[in-house]
Order: sequence, then structure tokens, then C-alpha cells
Amino acid sequence: MSVVLEGLSKSYGAQRAIDRVSFEARPGEILGFLGPNGAGKTTTMKIIAGYLAATEGKVRVCGIDVGENSLEVRRRLGYLPEHNPLYKDMYVKEYLAFVARIHKLRMPAQRIGALIEQTGLTLERNKPIRALSKGYRQRVGLAQALMHDPEVLILDEPTTGLDPNQLSEIRALIRSLGKSKTLIFSTHIMQEVEAVCDRAIIINKGEIVADEPINQLKQRLQGGKAVTVQWKTAPSAGLIEKIAGVTRYTALGGNRFRLFAGTDNDLREEVFNWSVAHQYILLEMQQESSSLEDIFQQLTRQSPVNTAQDVSL
Repeated sequence: MSVVLEGLSKSYGAQRAIDRVSFEARPGEILGFLGPNGAGKTTTMKIIAGYLAATEGKVRVCGIDVGENSLEVRRRLGYLPEHNPLYKDMYVKEYLAFVARIHKLRMPAQRIGALIEQTGLTLERNKPIRALSKGYRQRVGLAQALMHDPEVLILDEPTTGLDPNQLSEIRALIRSLGKSKTLIFSTHIMQEVEAVCDRAIIINKGEIVADEPINQLKQRLQGGKAVTVQWKTAPSAGLIEKIAGVTRYTALGGNRFRLFAGTDNDLREEVFNWSVAHQYILLEMQQESSSLEDIFQQLTRQSPVNTAQDVSL
């Protein structure tokens, strides 16, 4: 049930979309696949799903080489692409019956009924797809990806267009599916990755820049704890960099800053003492851990990570 990539590359002429990407997605885990626009996420997933040929390298899905037998791979894999292609003139049940026939299911009505309930389409089942909201179209796409009960699921931005209640339901469904399947999940919503995924791969400019379990990734990259501070009057950059233990910081606006420690030490005492000594009035101070969004920005920004010496206010 695993998905294994070995030295995968894809070029469009002189442009290298992905460059020697290697990783393994294992059964029973939800793998978050992250990266900025143009980083190579969708290209990688299309190659895994057999919709795009690699320039170099190999992909094996359930032990089957995608390049040699893409049809057999598709029998074992469910794929929801970023731009969900649906026949909008068909009704929901009609479309799912069409998908069931493609997969030659023996008891399609039973499977369709179960998927309609599982993906929350009960009230929409008799509507034409063109009449559905974007969120419900995503649900139809998810239902088609699950139709043949695949061992591997590739979901590219599956929660786009969902309202908060729908998000909660689909996240719960994805977590449930991840217990028994190999699941690769792409999203731009960092909170979603933290809520759903067991492990994250971050890709930037076609190369993997991180591959860690979520908790380890945060611990390894956050470089200690962070403190959000608001002063009545903002100190200059030259003064902030002199606060003991501060390795870098981010200006948040409104005289607010996020200060990062180089160790796991609590910065609050140092910030308080420094503020008193320099007569800066503290309006707010709250300790926090670096979020996955902070880490994502550190690893994918165009310039190197800001330090206390190079942050512009």
C-alpha cells in the first residue's frame, strides 16, 4: 500500500519543475504535502497518479511501477485533483453511477448510497452538479475518488470552498480514511495540516526542504519558544536585537513583534527586565510556539531566514 518516489524529476524544456524528489508515504499515515504556488506539488501528484510522465526517476504504488503499468496503479489509487473535473450536466447520483460503471463495481447502488452518506451528499443527491456550491462539488469529487475503495488516496486541495461546518466533517472523514489507507494530502491551509496530518513534506522550487512528523518538524525548526510582544512605543531594530536570548523577530504591525528564542528558554523574563531597564511600556506579552505557518515561511521564502540583524521594521 505504500507510495515510493525515487529521484523523481520533471522538466518542461529548460525549466525543472521537480528535481530528484524522493520519499515514501506509508499505510496508516496522512502525509501532508506542502509548498508555495509553483513549487511542484501538483506535478508530483499527477505523476504519482499516472496522469503525467516523469522525466527521470521512478514511482511505485503498492509495489507497481507507475511508468510501466499506470492502469494497474489507477485501479489501486483514488485521485482528487486540485481542479475537480466533473460532468456538470449530470445529477449527483447519475454521475456516481457513471463512475461506478467505469470501475465495474458488482453492487454499485450499495456503494453509491454509502458514499453519499459518508461524504454528506444526502440532501444533494438528486441535484444536477452545476447547481451545487463549490464545497459540495468537492464532496462529489471526493466520493468519486473513493468509489472503488482504493488503497492509496491522493487529495489535492480537497477542502477548497467548504464552510467551517463542512470543514470539520471532511477533516474527520479524512482522518478516518487515513487509518486504513495511504493518504497524501495537499493544502495551503497550515492549520489544516496540523489538525489532520501525521507527517509533512515541504517542497520548494522543486526540491524537498523538510520531511518530518508534524511535532518533530515544529520542535526542530522553531529553535525554541516565541513571545508576542506589544510595546506602547516601538523600539528600534538596534535595541530589539540586544534583548538577551532573541535570535530573530518579526514585525507584526501596531508596535507588535514576535520574538524567537535560540533555545527552549522562556523569553518573557528577559523581555520584561529589558523593557523596564529601557523604559519601554509593555502592553502585551504572550508566550507561544512557532506555528507550522512560521516554519513554512522560513523554509520557502525567497530570501534567507531573517535574523535579529536583518529584520526591517
